[in-house]
Amino acid sequence: MAVCIAVIAKENYPLYIRSIPTENELKFHYTVHTSLDVVDEKISAMGKALVDQRELYLGLLYPTEDYKVYGYVTNSKVKFVMVVDSSNTALRDNEIRSMFRKLHNSYTDVMCNPFYNPGDCIHSRAFDNMVTSMMMQVC
Repeated sequence: MAVCIAVIAKENYPLYIRSIPTENELKFHYTVHTSLDVVDEKISAMGKALVDQRELYLGLLYPTEDYKVYGYVTNSKVKFVMVVDSSNTALRDNEIRSMFRKLHNSYTDVMCNPFYNPGDCIHSRAFDNMVTSMMMQVC
């Protein structure tokens, strides 16, 4: 199950972080921020191939004992990070990829809102409901 979903701005500050077990929220903030180094490494390693290939999904960033961390980057360099419970072996790579696509579509809807200032934290109820349903759906 997905235990944490984060949206990170181009300048590497969080726009949105949601975790299910709220007692470990600080641990997930740390996990998300440490994964940004791996995201930057993968983006720089892909270099121009990322633009040519249009592959936004970065795949598994790194596994820990309890969790697996996946990444996705948009064309505007906004990063999505998803922390998944590693005990869930039924969750396949294509399912993670479709969850990121759904998250990207919902983020695009937030950006299209004329009352949203780009760069501000995301306080959209629709976006929050979509993330919550996505986290519960995988359980």
